[in-house]
This record gives sequence, C-alpha cells and structure tokens, in this order.
Amino acid sequence: MSNETPLGELAQAIAEGLTRPRHALQAVAIALALIGAAILARFFARALVRSYRERIGATPPQADAEARMRRVLFPVLGLGLLWLAELVLRLAHVLSSGADARLLRLAAWLIGTLALVRVLFAVLRRALHSTAMITGAERTIGLLAILSVALYATGVLGDVVQWLTETHIPLGHAATVSLWSILMGSATTLGALLTAMWLGALIDARLAAKSTLDPNLRTAIGRALRALLLIVAVMLALAVSGIDLTILSVFGGALGVGLGLGLQRIASNYVSGFILLLERSLRIGDMVAVDKYYGQVTKINTRGTVLLQSDGTEAVIPNEMLVSLPVVNSTLSNRKLALAVSIMIGPREDLALVCKILCDAARSQPRVLADPAPSVALTEFRAGNLVVELSFWIADPENGRQIMQSAVAMAALERLRAHHIELAVPLGDFHVQQAARGTATSAPSMS
Repeated sequence: MSNETPLGELAQAIAEGLTRPRHALQAVAIALALIGAAILARFFARALVRSYRERIGATPPQADAEARMRRVLFPVLGLGLLWLAELVLRLAHVLSSGADARLLRLAAWLIGTLALVRVLFAVLRRALHSTAMITGAERTIGLLAILSVALYATGVLGDVVQWLTETHIPLGHAATVSLWSILMGSATTLGALLTAMWLGALIDARLAAKSTLDPNLRTAIGRALRALLLIVAVMLALAVSGIDLTILSVFGGALGVGLGLGLQRIASNYVSGFILLLERSLRIGDMVAVDKYYGQVTKINTRGTVLLQSDGTEAVIPNEMLVSLPVVNSTLSNRKLALAVSIMIGPREDLALVCKILCDAARSQPRVLADPAPSVALTEFRAGNLVVELSFWIADPENGRQIMQSAVAMAALERLRAHHIELAVPLGDFHVQQAARGTATSAPSMS
C-alpha cells in the first residue's frame, strides 16, 4: 500500500514503531485530544443540562440527558482539539506539509465522521416520530459514514469526487447538471429539512412551556414557524448546493397539475386547520359534537382534528368537516353543561318531598355545581303517573356525562327507597302482566 494515503501512513508508523518524531508526536496529540474531549464533554454536558432544566423546568432524568449530551459533545470537541493539535505542531515545525499530518487528519476524519453521525442521530430522534424511519435512516447514515472513511483512508475519495463532478446529466436542451451537484443537492436538502424539523420541535417544546399562551395560539405559531423553516431550508439548500433554480421550471408544470388535481383536499384541510386555530371557535380541550362523533379535542393537526371519545377511542375528523358542517361546542363560552335524569312516580306520592329528595341526591355528588342549583320540574303525565325531570349542572364534561347521570340516578333511587317512595309502573306494562298471569292460571283448566 502506498505511503501517500492516510492508511499507508498509519501502516508505516506502525511498522516503524513510531520511531519518527512526527509520528510519535502525532500519536501523543491524538491521545491527548481524545482524553481532553472526554473530560470537556462530561463538564459541558452537565452544565448544559443543568442550565436547560433551570430554564425549561421538567425534563427527562438528568443522568440520561447528560449521557445523550456527552455522546454528541465528545466527537465534536475531539475534532476541534485535533485541529488545534495540528496547528500547534505546525507552529512547532514538527509538521511542514499536509502530507506530514496524514495521521492527524485520518484521526480527524474518523472523529469528524463520528461527530456528524451522532449529531444526525440526535436530530433524527428529535425531528422524526416513527421508530422504523429513525432506524432505517440511522442505518443508511452509518453505512455512508463507513464508506466515506474507507474511501478517504485508501486515498480514493478524490478520484470518486472528480468522477462525479465530471459526469453530467442533460436536463432539457441547454441545461446539464453533474452527479456531484445532484448528490450534494440531495444531501444538503435532506440535512436542511432535518435541521428545520429539529428547530420546529425545539420551538414546539419552548411554546409548550409557555403556559400563559392560549393552546390554539401555540399550535398556530408552531405550525406557521415550522412551515416557514421548511421553505427557507429548501431554498437555502438548493442555493448552497449550486443548483440553478431555473432548472426546476422543467418540473413546474407537472408539479402544478399534480398539486391542483391530487392535493385539493389536503390543501383544504390544511387551510381549514389554520382557520380553526385563528378564529378560536374550536380549542384544544373543548367538548364538541360533529356529525355522529362526540368527544374532547386533544389535537388539531395539519390534516385533521383528534377527538377523544367517552369509550376511549379517538376519532380523526378532517378539518374541512369542522369548517363546513355544524359543530356543537359544549365548552365554547363556558365549561358548564346541563344534564338531566327523568323519573316516573305514582300520582299519589308527595311531589314536594320527591323534589327535595331528588335535589339532595344531586347535591351529594361532588361534580354537581351548587350554582346553578339542581332543580326538579314536572314534565309529563303518562298513563296516570307523574314524570319529573331532575336537572343539574357540571363544569367538567370531559370527565364523562353518562357517568355523572348514572351516579345521580343511583343516588336518587337509593334516597327514594329510603323514604318508601316507589317508582311507578307504566299502566301498559301492568295490563300485559295481568294478561300473562290470566293465561298462566287458565291454562290448567283447559286440560
């Protein structure tokens, strides 16, 4: 293997037993840089985590946060210290050219690749939510990192870059683009998008810590800033990669047709989501009914709004439906909600006593409000019986309406029985029972 490559320089240094001064000093510099990076990473990780906990408040366990921070800081600080070591050795006239610093540069390439991989891993885990996507992306990044290190160590990287730069692909009649431009454009675009998503996640976390902001306003600000970051990231990535933006006009017509025909509903739902957030007719935490769905609003996403229903299931309602269809919001102006329980008693029961018993039963439940107070109304005469309706108010409909109605009804039944007040039997049921009994008694006489 030629000594003109970093790997060849390393093999020669090992073969000579580090007898050359520049080899020995570079090995010492590499060891000191790694040890110093480990010490500084531990110190800075602890300081940064402590500062973050003081500013934001509740965070993951400090030991886990420090470990994750050290994994990122160690290669970054190591790369900086290796560069500083090369500068010091050059000033000391130990190294006179780039060829003499191949060992340091090989170590810098390795530690720099590790730094890039770990930074990308940290960004991926913060920007993406799918575990499968994160795992696949980490594997791809790892393979590309190993390939780049192998190409650099063997000295082939320059030849590969030259071949990619000289190979052009025609776009139209007058425009061409090199494979290297396409590769760098794709890499910078993906990197910029991931960075924008990571910044968006950080902004969402900071906004979530601002408890004084309205939930709808936090969601709207976070979504607008995320969209702005993505647009700016794509434009900057294309400009940095050197791709002429006029080339994109080739795809403009087809993209416009695709957006016009295939993404109408998506665009409508996206705009409808912003309308819901800005006009505040629907807020996170509200209890709403739309179409056949009723539940608590837990999320207002780009495409749809998530309702948590009383049975634990979550319904995803397209934002367009919430704008175009009638929506009943039980908690728009206030969170008080009126509920009722109907009870039928006999015509000879003391109606005033029944009203007092029912009101006391409602007041015995902690979720029932004292103001407005529970009330009882005579609503109907049915088959000679009296139908009364017990009305009461609650302030937490998200905790369940039927559960509260059932609790009040059971308390009312228990108190009515304690006062020997029986619930009435519908007259129609009474006749059916009598007819059934008559048939049962007459059957033996026919035999």
